[in-house]
Amino acid sequence: MNKTKSFAISKQMVFKAYNQVVANRGAAGIDNISIEQFQEKLSKNLYKIWNRLSSGSYFPPSVKAVEIPKKNGGTRVLGVPTVADRIAQMVVRNSFEPKAEKHFLPDSYGYRPRRSAHDALAVTRKRCWQMNWVLEFDIKGLFDNIDHELLMKAVTKHTDCKWELLYIKRWLTAPFEKKNGEIVPRNSGVPQGGVISPVLANLFLHYTFDKWMVINFPNNPWCRYADDGIVHCKSKEQAEYIRISLEKRLEQCKLAMHPDKTKIVYCKDSNRKGNHENIQFTFLGYTYKPRKAKGQNGTVFTSFLPAISKKAKEHIRQTIKSWRLLWMTNKSLVDIAWQYNPVIRGWLNYYGKYGKKELTKVLEHINLHLSLWIRRKYKKYKTKPTQARQLLSYIATKERNLFAHWKVGIT
Repeated sequence: MNKTKSFAISKQMVFKAYNQVVANRGAAGIDNISIEQFQEKLSKNLYKIWNRLSSGSYFPPSVKAVEIPKKNGGTRVLGVPTVADRIAQMVVRNSFEPKAEKHFLPDSYGYRPRRSAHDALAVTRKRCWQMNWVLEFDIKGLFDNIDHELLMKAVTKHTDCKWELLYIKRWLTAPFEKKNGEIVPRNSGVPQGGVISPVLANLFLHYTFDKWMVINFPNNPWCRYADDGIVHCKSKEQAEYIRISLEKRLEQCKLAMHPDKTKIVYCKDSNRKGNHENIQFTFLGYTYKPRKAKGQNGTVFTSFLPAISKKAKEHIRQTIKSWRLLWMTNKSLVDIAWQYNPVIRGWLNYYGKYGKKELTKVLEHINLHLSLWIRRKYKKYKTKPTQARQLLSYIATKERNLFAHWKVGIT
């Protein structure tokens, strides 16, 4: 370690952060330098980051503002830091995150080591069987509206490391830069897309919601994944009381509930009678609602179960359509499978956890488009849709491992 440096940040810390950033990939920031370009002068670039971080002279550049479409319409602004800035953020995150992580509660699942959306879905599924009512809530524009003063109060509670505090403050106020070059200053929020942003958002909600729930409603299980959350309740009246209380709590912390994404739901099944306005909710791309189930003895009954949501289905259908398989007649089935199997596997791995039958119906659209591809590629099948479909089924039987969804029986 160089004793003349202001901060005890080693070159090994920077190199470890670099390897993590490379593994995560990601696009170029405002300097348009990709990971590959950064690697062309790797030693020089890493030395520059280390030198500036360890001397206290590192100032983050503007964050590239990229608008990405939401599944339900509209756009979300994603902040894309430069490759160098992502490495610098990773250095600070690696040092700060363990200090905060050990205080986070078990029912906080988003952006945490060794926790996943499937874990959150599983515990929610179980609790819906145990308690009749659910308060589903969403925090409006969390990443844009986190109050910097309150956040830094939380940060200082978990670290007194001068360089962690210094750089976190600098990243909070690093401006956005739009495509047209306009610089947008930031007085609140953390950039969605920043390396250190998830742990900061989790820390803010740890005090805003998680600990508040434990203190004020210890008998109501909850589950939170970033800004989406579920609270399980014994009655509708209890759910309404918690909703009002939570609205006030969020206002105290300068946040707000999303009015359209917050509702009270009755977990209706064979044993729960009565009609209620809302008997379903969507959480992490899965819709929980009354569905037919079969017991071990063959008895059919209604249970409250998750399966892929309507919005997720539509997103998958639109994605398949955007592949334009009809126009890929210059390619073979092997080429097409190689190109799209990673995406198909992703859908199967995530949405196939529960309610596989619902996912099967959606992925059959791939076979529909492949049948159209056969009719376009081979003239003798041009006006014979039934025969084209039969040919595809024959190929799927013989080459079951070719497409990821064929491998699990969707042929």
